[in-house]
Amino acid sequence: MLKKTLAALAIGSALFVAGQAMAADYVIDKQGQHAFVNFKISHLGYSFIMGTFKDLDGKFSFDAAKPEDSKIEVNVRTASVFTNNAERDKHISSKDFLEVATFADAKFVSTAVKSTGKNADGKDTADVTGDLTLHGVTKSIVVKATFLGEGKDPWGGYRAGFEGVAHIKRSDFGKMMDLGPASDAVELYITFEGVKAK
Repeated sequence: MLKKTLAALAIGSALFVAGQAMAADYVIDKQGQHAFVNFKISHLGYSFIMGTFKDLDGKFSFDAAKPEDSKIEVNVRTASVFTNNAERDKHISSKDFLEVATFADAKFVSTAVKSTGKNADGKDTADVTGDLTLHGVTKSIVVKATFLGEGKDPWGGYRAGFEGVAHIKRSDFGKMMDLGPASDAVELYITFEGVKAK
């Protein structure tokens, strides 16, 4: 009887550990450029400037059955900023704004994930809280994220994809050139595919 009990406990423990290890590790697809960190900011309250960062990478751990256990890290090279105007990109990179010579990297590292249900399209959503380091300052922000799907790709890999929106204030991330209150708010849009690590 004791042997059966011990055997049952051992099997139960093994199943428990296996259940805890279901989350898979992914690398954000930088090589295929299936990753974007875009931003939108008001220009003097009259229009919007749209931009992106062309050089980024990252990784995440994800299990659709336990989204709360997910973790993500995204790294951005600030000098890769692109707004479709070379002079403006140069200005954004200068000491007036991002100071890329001093602060070459921006980073987001998640600290918590909370499921929030489904959107109108039936996609799972979550609030991803994390630390954003930008311009030498680290602040906690919330990304409103959507799980877009997962599955095999045509090249023998396995992918999972997401999108998310966050809102930050430039004034929270160190002293930058004042363009008026309308230009303090920045909307970030992030979307990416990750390739499952083999």
